[in-house]
Amino acid sequence: MTMAFNSLFCLYLFYFFVGLASSSVLISNDVFNSRGHGGRALLQVQKSCSVPFEAQNYTVITSHCKGPQYPKDQCCNALKEFACPFRDAINDLTTDCASTMFSYINLYGKYPPGLFANMCREGKDGLDCGSDPATNRAHNHRAPLHPTILLMLIVVFTVLLLQLF
Repeated sequence: MTMAFNSLFCLYLFYFFVGLASSSVLISNDVFNSRGHGGRALLQVQKSCSVPFEAQNYTVITSHCKGPQYPKDQCCNALKEFACPFRDAINDLTTDCASTMFSYINLYGKYPPGLFANMCREGKDGLDCGSDPATNRAHNHRAPLHPTILLMLIVVFTVLLLQLF
């Protein structure tokens, strides 16, 4: 019985860690692409964003990213500090979160069109939100727990409880 439990427990732990490793720590480059201005959009209605971007504090961006030079390091770091806590919502291309966020950034900062899209690229996968832990704690916004991780946690705890009783 103990051998079967150990094997099963190890299997669940494996799936748990695979789920953790697969969760995104990037902001995809796709969020910089203009959606809704042409292309095939018939029957591809986006859902409304669940993040209240209208109520966010944009001073982290507007205080660091100033023209006319718009220093790349300061602007991109400020964008990451602001956007990384919302990376899951921003990367969800079925919602209008990315366009809503950039609309408010441009509204409050009066930035030239495409400023962040042209400057802030860190690779083919997008902006890396995992490199600076302070970035992920910005705005005291807790990112939602990924459903796969939540499911794995429930299964592991259920198996542990069943073995105890």
